[in-house]
Amino acid sequence: MKMVVQHLGDGRTEVADAPAPALRRNHLLVRSSRSLISPGTERMLVSFGKAGLIGKARAQPERLRDVIAKARTDGVLSTLDAVRAKLDRPLALGYCNVGTVVDAGPGTSEWRVGDRIASNGSHAEIISVPATLCARVPDAVSDDQAAFTVITAIALQGLRLAQPTFGECVAVIGLGLVGLLTVQLLHAQGCRVLGLDFDPARVALAAQFGAETVTLGSQAPLPVAQAFSRARGIDAVVIAAATRSSDPVRLAATMSRKRGRIVLVGVSGLQLDRADFYEKELSFQVSCSYGPGRHDPAYEEAGQDYPAPFVRWTAQRNFEAALDTMAAGQLQLEPLISHRFAIDQAEAAYELVDSAAPSLGILLSYPERQQEPKPLAPQVVPFRPPSPGRNPAVGVIGAGDYAMRTLLPAFKRADASFHEVVARNGLAALHAQRRFGFHHAGTSVEALLHNAAVEAVVIATRHSSHAALVAAALNAGKHVFVEKPLAVDREGLASVQEAWTASRGLSQPPLLTVGFNRRFAPHVAAVKQTLVRRSGPATLIMTVNAGIVPASHWTQQDEEGGRITGEACHFVDLLRHLAGAPITQASACGRGDVATLQLAFTNGCTGTVHYLANGASTFPKERLEVFCDGTITVIDNFRRIRSFGRPAVRPMPLWRQNKGQDGCAAAFLQAIRNNGPEPIPAEELFEVARVTLDLAETLRR
Repeated sequence: MKMVVQHLGDGRTEVADAPAPALRRNHLLVRSSRSLISPGTERMLVSFGKAGLIGKARAQPERLRDVIAKARTDGVLSTLDAVRAKLDRPLALGYCNVGTVVDAGPGTSEWRVGDRIASNGSHAEIISVPATLCARVPDAVSDDQAAFTVITAIALQGLRLAQPTFGECVAVIGLGLVGLLTVQLLHAQGCRVLGLDFDPARVALAAQFGAETVTLGSQAPLPVAQAFSRARGIDAVVIAAATRSSDPVRLAATMSRKRGRIVLVGVSGLQLDRADFYEKELSFQVSCSYGPGRHDPAYEEAGQDYPAPFVRWTAQRNFEAALDTMAAGQLQLEPLISHRFAIDQAEAAYELVDSAAPSLGILLSYPERQQEPKPLAPQVVPFRPPSPGRNPAVGVIGAGDYAMRTLLPAFKRADASFHEVVARNGLAALHAQRRFGFHHAGTSVEALLHNAAVEAVVIATRHSSHAALVAAALNAGKHVFVEKPLAVDREGLASVQEAWTASRGLSQPPLLTVGFNRRFAPHVAAVKQTLVRRSGPATLIMTVNAGIVPASHWTQQDEEGGRITGEACHFVDLLRHLAGAPITQASACGRGDVATLQLAFTNGCTGTVHYLANGASTFPKERLEVFCDGTITVIDNFRRIRSFGRPAVRPMPLWRQNKGQDGCAAAFLQAIRNNGPEPIPAEELFEVARVTLDLAETLRR
């Protein structure tokens, strides 16, 4: 399918051929008919992309501070790699879409195939959108009109915060699409409206919609505002401009009456003059997009709507109100359409957006009938073991940041033969295909698992999906490399163990490996060699300065296992590996992601993992201390090693440092080429998973 893509690295806009998105829970698959380019927001993205690194830093100084802080802790090269990876990832453009539902995922029972809906979907022939960010289009509203739904909802949410009442004087600074829609909504509410902009054509449109106007640059706004408000000052000001300058905020404060309200809907500098706000006791608020629910994963991804008695106007209900207003004929939308392009011509549309030529609402149209996602025909695929020494064909599930920055580069350095990559987002799969040379890109996990050419599967998805995908891949006879954790609950772990046991009956049983890369770090390998020759038990202390992750982040969610299950398992495995014996006792104390885990092993060794999210970023992120036979060995961040007592471990050369992920990937592929054994015995994988789940449960009590 065709979709419009923005390359943030160089600002290039592309109409790309990407796989159609996968059907997801609480989401709808929609075949697009129209989408609207928002000149303000999307022009800023294009301009940002075309700027160099210095220009990008100037445009987002707050991100520059984050980059500097990361460089101090992770090093300049690592930070530069992270920045480049972020800019290298293409972005799907657009958030104003109209189309027809072609499939509905679980949890969307109120929707039907064939429903015509408006949503925040991107510029693509087939889109996947959260059901809570969709609204049915009334019969009286055309596709052209419905394309303005999301923009209208943005304007409407700004007005809900401004709380205008019948007869009040309200100024609108910035008369782009949002500003002109705001003018019309205010007029429909019985307000007197003053519109201000530098563009005479847009000022003329605002006058056509019933506003008194000021052409900035040629008229002095304050005398007009004073006369317009009958010398009382403006009751409320809505700023719908898109500029780095703070002038709109200063102008709004100056023209406001005492205790006036100012709402920022667009983008503006925020160098506020305290005197203006202090003396008038002004209220200032920034509006968040379409309304409550936006940027809330529980609302958007999990489909948890807010109860109407408590949150009357959510994003979805604002969509519905916008469509009702259109159906009632209270909005003039045709004058807001300046250009029309077919989706094939989207690159020309964005050239227009980025040029000095005048434009307003730019509509993209799509073919009336596009190829729709087809259900996978069930088939039985026989297990086909690779010939000894031959490079196995690898299929990858997941193309997120970790896969793209760490996992796939490691497999590439290990000379993996990349065959197919799938991700629920077709653009992510396409990006991975282009960057790493996969033969195929798609969005269907079932198709990959039924692909007889794929011999090994790498799973790099969210934690809660790991167990089901591992079991399915083992049942399909594929070798499996899964990122940690193996499972986030006992039921998932049991399903993996069952599939693994069943696969032992095959003539060439598939291998199972978890991405426990710390045990493969060269420094750890050197320490392991010294521990093999030890004369007494070792005491192992792992301090993980994990750092704060917001409670809203997906890794903190219970359904994803939390940070102990999802990350601390790395260090349970590392100590289990160094001790070289099964775990006999495990206990934990603490709360959440500030915890201490105690381990005892059958050979007398003991281990402690301090997993701490309450430390300072200037301290090493991961420190391993090994006490044994009168010596102490300390490894910081797997980059620096020190020995005390006697030189038990030699420092690794720089070129071998911090290569644990490479070693993990290489060991997996080498085991397949040599027909086994598994790089990490499956019994150890199951033991670590079981112990970590027990520890996490203890901390939740």
